[in-house]
Amino acid sequence: MKVGLIYISTTPELIELVEEEVKKQLGDDVEMLSLQDPSILADVREASYVTTAPAARLIGMYMKAAEEGVDAMLNLCSSVGEVADCAQDAARYIGVPIVRVDEEMCREAVRLGSRIGVMATLPTTLTPTKNTVARVAREAGKHVELVDCLVDGAFGLDQDQFRARLTSAAEEIIDKVDVIVLAQGSMAYAEPHLCEHFGKPFLGSPRFGAAELRKALERKGLI
Repeated sequence: MKVGLIYISTTPELIELVEEEVKKQLGDDVEMLSLQDPSILADVREASYVTTAPAARLIGMYMKAAEEGVDAMLNLCSSVGEVADCAQDAARYIGVPIVRVDEEMCREAVRLGSRIGVMATLPTTLTPTKNTVARVAREAGKHVELVDCLVDGAFGLDQDQFRARLTSAAEEIIDKVDVIVLAQGSMAYAEPHLCEHFGKPFLGSPRFGAAELRKALERKGLI
């Protein structure tokens, strides 16, 4: 079994966490093809939204993974989740599912509460994640209130500084929400600390994405 891991920005912590979660779901023998193109996120950050060129490069990464023989792939950046959505018809046609890392996380947030905090270190991730939460809430027939939490200055910090910065930012909204989603996969390693510190659910996306990747492979009859 071979899966594609599609990154447009990554850190050693994110790679380690994603591969750990994928192995939990699929076993140690799973073959993982990692494709990375940090220029996509750089272009999205510069324009403040996903423009034609980075979207086209990302779709090209999906097609390259398919050509390399993956059975399914995991899109690992929420900033470009809507590109993964638009590629679903092609994915179905070629028989290679594209799984968004964040969608099931957003569904879980809607199940857990009606006041949902969305925490991100980049504005280009905040809006797409809010859009996804709103969409899955609408699909569930549930009204939710979204509370923004943009953590300025956290992108690129070391682990201890990052946890401290997220903790400080979360304190500003924690009494206003039932649950907080961590919009970027790279934030997920702070999830256990934040849950323990505040006693409320914080949701990181990699574990949800890996579980959905397994379900996609089950639907193909590979598991």
